[in-house]
Amino acid sequence: MEIKNQHIEVEKHPLEPFLPVNAKLLMLGSFPPPRARWSMEFYYPNLQNDMWRIYGVLFFGDKDYFLEKGKKAFSRERLVAFLEETGVALFDTAMEVIRQRGNASDQFLEIVTPVDLDAVLKRIPECKAIVTTGQKATDTLLALVGAEAPKVGGFSDFGYKGRALRLYRMPSSSRAYPKPLEDKAAEYRVMFHDLGML
Repeated sequence: MEIKNQHIEVEKHPLEPFLPVNAKLLMLGSFPPPRARWSMEFYYPNLQNDMWRIYGVLFFGDKDYFLEKGKKAFSRERLVAFLEETGVALFDTAMEVIRQRGNASDQFLEIVTPVDLDAVLKRIPECKAIVTTGQKATDTLLALVGAEAPKVGGFSDFGYKGRALRLYRMPSSSRAYPKPLEDKAAEYRVMFHDLGML
């Protein structure tokens, strides 16, 4: 079989880790979508992704709480203030990727360089739990820490470099994952209650 020379573009993570020093929870997705889908310079920037609607439902009883009034965008300022106050850190499980199809689908995302978890956790000493928000993120993290895979909506406890942590596996906030917003929010609610954050 003849293999044609193709230019393979390795994409570096476009955002700095968001790591409030008081963070109790570290949320890890896989990798941001292509920039054309962004509504803001922050995590989960795609308006078709329901992560910030889940947070709006849980903490404010309003799925549109984090939307900019009159704009098709989430409010980065409102999100940053809320996450800093609540103690939620954000990053992704991949530092460098190859998009095999040029889209946001995890299915066609090849991880070249995974997250430097040691460096991230050192910056959030109060963190006691990590949550992954999709299968690719979960698989990547499990390969790094060797924890038992939790079922969706569940958790497993594990030790990492002398630190006791809990890994939660939440449903993907992507609309490609066929579950109503309210049902996804209900699973996230259990985690936030467990952690004393809600």
